[in-house]
Amino acid sequence: MQAAVDGFLRHLSLEKNASPHTVKAYGDDLHQFLAYARAELRQDPVPGDVDHLLIRSFLAHLHARGLKKASSARKLAGLRTFFRWLCREGVLARNPARALLSPRTERRIPTHLEENEVAALLDLPGEGIVAVRGRALLELLYATGLRCAELVSLDLAEVDFDARMVRVVGKGRKERVVPFGGRARSAVKAWLPVRADLSPDSDALFVNQRGGRLTDRSVRALVSHRVRQVAITRKVSPHTLRHSFATHLLERGADLRTIQELLGHTSLSTTQRYTHVNARHILDIYRKTHPRA
Repeated sequence: MQAAVDGFLRHLSLEKNASPHTVKAYGDDLHQFLAYARAELRQDPVPGDVDHLLIRSFLAHLHARGLKKASSARKLAGLRTFFRWLCREGVLARNPARALLSPRTERRIPTHLEENEVAALLDLPGEGIVAVRGRALLELLYATGLRCAELVSLDLAEVDFDARMVRVVGKGRKERVVPFGGRARSAVKAWLPVRADLSPDSDALFVNQRGGRLTDRSVRALVSHRVRQVAITRKVSPHTLRHSFATHLLERGADLRTIQELLGHTSLSTTQRYTHVNARHILDIYRKTHPRA
């Protein structure tokens, strides 16, 4: 079945134009299932060896290990997609994962920061490399609502300082252009001479002290450190700034369609969840920003 998994991942990458992150996530989940099936069947499995009972046993194994329901649901969705592809390719007649129900998960409302909390988070003191880079990272992250992976993937040529626009390649390798404000431009421009002194080995906008492209793990560590410094008690990640960006835009009168385009969402319902407001709150905001003449 390893050959089938490899073929499916090539299909995602070349035909579906999935991002490397997406391909890796599918690959990790499928290889985990493949290892489980190999151990259970005591042989290298072929696609025809897999039935719904084996998949159900795999999910029970994950549950016993304490895996969250959301993660189990994602893995099951990946298996469904994989076996559906095998059916389309004529390898299987039936999808063994189709009849299985996904674990019921609670829909969590994404957290966001108030504007004064964001201001405190972005007010990073110091003039060293870490401080200057940190201010640029945080300002651009909040000003654009980029995903963490999108931020660290930026190259210099994708930032237009005159137009205050950044070109982003997001999920599904879909390209979008997002504006940013004067504060973010000033912070990023202040970082550029510091970046040049590090002799970067690529065109990456954000690099580490060895000149290599900065990782999303480094950005997450920076945000966690700042959260502790400013004594925010809630759990905050780079994605929290993305939720905050969307919520604050809506509260200031931006419409959901515009926010959807800026975030790179395919579905408007996803944007509604990101903005951390319900229909009543949206109506209240609209009335405040569109008073009767």
